Amino acid sequence: MTRELFWLTLTVILTGLMWIPYMINRYQVRGFSGGMANPSRNDKPQSEWATRLMFAHDNAVENLIIFAPLVLILNVIDYSDRWTVLACAVYFWSRVAHLIVYTLGLPIFRTLAFTVGFLAQAVLALAIFRVV
Repeated sequence: MTRELFWLTLTVILTGLMWIPYMINRYQVRGFSGGMANPSRNDKPQSEWATRLMFAHDNAVENLIIFAPLVLILNVIDYSDRWTVLACAVYFWSRVAHLIVYTLGLPIFRTLAFTVGFLAQAVLALAIFRVV
């Protein structure tokens, strides 16, 4: 496994686990049957942090759709250097930071974390075009 694929794997695992805390909150707020029910406009609202975490999860999924193919393309073309490895690590940690600051409700830091992740993706895209 390349180091880029390692960071991709961690990112996928992180994204795959993000739903657990907000679902726990949903069961706490709405009870077991309310948590298992289909969403309704009449549902009791979740905690603000849980709602923000849901949005952070949505954003993580949307960005994974960009990050994963970039890493996989690098793997297919057999290209790896210190910058692509660093970009993947930075991307992972920017997603961790984004998750935390979004959940805490810190909008400026949320935007900064998102921007760092975007720039890491740009490094990967540029590396692909440098090789092709």
